[in-house]
Amino acid sequence: MTITVESLARASARDVRALIREGKWTAHTSGLALGHAQANMIILPQDWAYDFLLYAARNPKACPILDVTDVGSPEPKVIAPGADVRTDLPRYRIWRDGELMGEPADIISEWRDDLVAFMIGCSFSFESALIDAGAPVRHIEEGVNVPMYLTNVQCLPAGRFSGNMVMSMRPIPHGQVVTAVTCTARFPSVHGAPMHIGDPAEIGIRDINRPDFGDAVTINPGETPVFWACGVTPQAAVMQSRPPFAITHAPGHMFIADKRDSDYAVF
Repeated sequence: MTITVESLARASARDVRALIREGKWTAHTSGLALGHAQANMIILPQDWAYDFLLYAARNPKACPILDVTDVGSPEPKVIAPGADVRTDLPRYRIWRDGELMGEPADIISEWRDDLVAFMIGCSFSFESALIDAGAPVRHIEEGVNVPMYLTNVQCLPAGRFSGNMVMSMRPIPHGQVVTAVTCTARFPSVHGAPMHIGDPAEIGIRDINRPDFGDAVTINPGETPVFWACGVTPQAAVMQSRPPFAITHAPGHMFIADKRDSDYAVF
């Protein structure tokens, strides 16, 4: 049987993680295990972990932390006890001195006893709320990864980390923009309300049809581009701050948690 986004939309987080671990799902995770929270990830040596923790605390819209592993442990005990961050994401990125060195399907061979994994809220987690409210989620409709852009919005530096914010974009019909704002604002732990609505040039985006990460999507007449803070922001910080070693998720290839989206709704 062919495994598709549609066939995995109502699957459990554990079942989807098992397929990923077995190498049976290698694509982006938008639309999978609907109702379950998804997480961005950055893994750093313990020597750099406090600096990143401070960076996240100063930039909670872009880096809302859902879980932090014990030093040397690959288990995210808060959001998915028993899971393994070394195998349970479809694709990873390996960074050395801020340079991308590879995108493996697992990181078992890269794991070290001094590593700390930060699991960061992801806007995929509020997409169920958008769908339930009747708003389109174009990248799911078109079967592609969400478009993400490196903007001119600067994050507050902390320790050795600095960089600009990455934002994801979803086209929303003019009459549904308020709905999109209000329903996503309920989820501050997964980026919450949009950071920008309208003209991409105001946040430094030269060509909305050429995202820095992910895929371009159709913007229909009568639709407004709406931008949310994105958990790829730590990767921009890695590129600028150049830690000697880091591991991240590949953009759009997230960790699917046992925690549900509703666990992060605030009203």
